[in-house]
Amino acid sequence: MSRRPRHDAVVVGGGVVGAACALALAREGLDVALVERQRPAAWSADAPDLRVYALAADGIALLDRLGVWAEVRAARVQPYRRMQVRDAGGGGELRFDADAYGREALGWIVEQALLTDRLWAALPAAGVALRCPAGVEALEASDDAVALRLDDGGRVAARVAIAADGAESTLRRLAGIGITRQAYGQRGVVAYVGTERPHEASARQRFLVGGPLAFLPCADGSSSIVWSLPDEEAERVLGLDDAAFGQALTRAFDGWLGEARPLSRRAAFPLRRQLADRLLAGRVLVLGDAAHVVHPLAGQGVNLGLRDVAGLAEAVAGSKRRGADWTRPHALARWARRRRSENAVAAWTFDGIQRVYASDDPLLTLARGPALGLAGRLPPLAQALWRRASGLAP
Repeated sequence: MSRRPRHDAVVVGGGVVGAACALALAREGLDVALVERQRPAAWSADAPDLRVYALAADGIALLDRLGVWAEVRAARVQPYRRMQVRDAGGGGELRFDADAYGREALGWIVEQALLTDRLWAALPAAGVALRCPAGVEALEASDDAVALRLDDGGRVAARVAIAADGAESTLRRLAGIGITRQAYGQRGVVAYVGTERPHEASARQRFLVGGPLAFLPCADGSSSIVWSLPDEEAERVLGLDDAAFGQALTRAFDGWLGEARPLSRRAAFPLRRQLADRLLAGRVLVLGDAAHVVHPLAGQGVNLGLRDVAGLAEAVAGSKRRGADWTRPHALARWARRRRSENAVAAWTFDGIQRVYASDDPLLTLARGPALGLAGRLPPLAQALWRRASGLAP
């Protein structure tokens, strides 16, 4: 550690958030390295990725600044202009409409593999040094630098290290940062489906006792579903044949888009709330899923991670404008406090919504539908909710 660090920052984890972070810091003129265990597979238009994101307006703005959004959009995205939310108990509908807010769209549906592919394509030209395939084995730290020992026998040193290596982050653990975790006993079942009626560029969600069911519009006219189910029910649904699965899905969605039929294989992932105890330990920063995992009911997971990245890039740019060192402890701590606060609010808010709408308590069941209807009849409230979800709230 007596040698001068080679890089300004080393990012561990090359998923969407990690790759975006490496690219954003490189665009700010920093010398950046990215460590990733496996290079992502190339995106193929003929093999849609089951994992999709509903990107919010501020996430799109970040990708545009990074110079990748135009290429992503040219490949395959689906804007959604409306969002509708209903409760199985009835009582009204919460509706958001891009026209009412003077927006081109409320958000964009993008495949994870496509977004990762385009971000990685931009890394070499931005000067990001790729260490792949490689994983982190050990962390050494001093007052002014960090060094990572990699499992390929190499070593990388930098002024800061950034953990973006997912919910089970190795770097977060090596930095001594703990987590709080609450498993929901649910899994999110994902698949592509066709529907009898067109999706009309609308994202739809229906709250059921077992968890929410979302239909997200896709560019080819199909819909991507995310169906939150208790673990045992998810296992049963995964085992259904296509005809039975389509029937179960149509019933659960109350025929909102008519008959549904599967177009792809199905997969499932466990649902939980998880928060890192802190986002900074010495010169190790934590962001993305390494910092927070939230329920997918509001589609905010990757959006929160991109806001972590945007906040860090803004902090770097601000320090450079003032001629200050962006790695000084109180500057890093300011970023960590702000992001930890917003992420915690989001995680606990979604946790509360999930508990209310997954409850079979008769009083809650009677109240939650009318509550949605009331919010839908109050345009200022609906717009405030949308602005908050889109990262546009003051």
